[in-house]
Amino acid sequence: MADVDDLEPEDGVDAEESGHAASLRAELDWREALRIAEALVFASAQPVSTTFIEERLPRGIVATEILHQLKEDYAARGVNLVQVDDHWAFRTAADLSFAIRNDEAEVKKLSRAALEVLAIIAYHQPVTRAEIEDIRGVQTSKGTLDVLMEAGWVRFRGRRRSPGRPVTLGTTRDFLDHFGLEELRDLPGLEELKGAGLLSGRIPANFNIPLPMGHDELSEEEDPITQLDLEELGLLTPGGEAEE
Repeated sequence: MADVDDLEPEDGVDAEESGHAASLRAELDWREALRIAEALVFASAQPVSTTFIEERLPRGIVATEILHQLKEDYAARGVNLVQVDDHWAFRTAADLSFAIRNDEAEVKKLSRAALEVLAIIAYHQPVTRAEIEDIRGVQTSKGTLDVLMEAGWVRFRGRRRSPGRPVTLGTTRDFLDHFGLEELRDLPGLEELKGAGLLSGRIPANFNIPLPMGHDELSEEEDPITQLDLEELGLLTPGGEAEE
């Protein structure tokens, strides 16, 4: 009959081999997850959500950890993995934009009015048209807002819980993507704007740059946009079909 002590080395070897196999399996799952996440982002024409990626990774793999690893891996390459809100996309490295510039591409510049309105919406959102006009001191034409919406940078957020229930405006994920921002809180602050020469002359002592709230968060004073609201705004025809 075998002594109990004689079995201990074999049990120890089995445990060690089992641990090694589990470690190897985890390493293979991690590498596979990196490849899957890379393929999903590469294949998509639009930024891909973290949730969409995590649903397709091996069980037990955290998507944010994988994506930050990929971001680090691509940091010094010609394309970078960038975060846009809670979405991810591959973009040309900022310092290489000159190399792929298409000189034949038509450059469309926003008017001064459109730039002012965009800046107000970005920093003050959720904001109504009346509030924009109050800040600018002049009326805002429908055409100016149309230009920003056609560019995909501005959207209707909700309805303000105030008399008349005015529509509130905010920026989109495409706005963040175009201007290279991960989130709204990455918008330049007062000192950064001064350093870039965008604020000059005498600045009032009580002047400050507002801190935008989260991208998709509705404030306590907002109700979400409904289908009836969209029909009222002319974005949907009665019955729910989008207007062409």
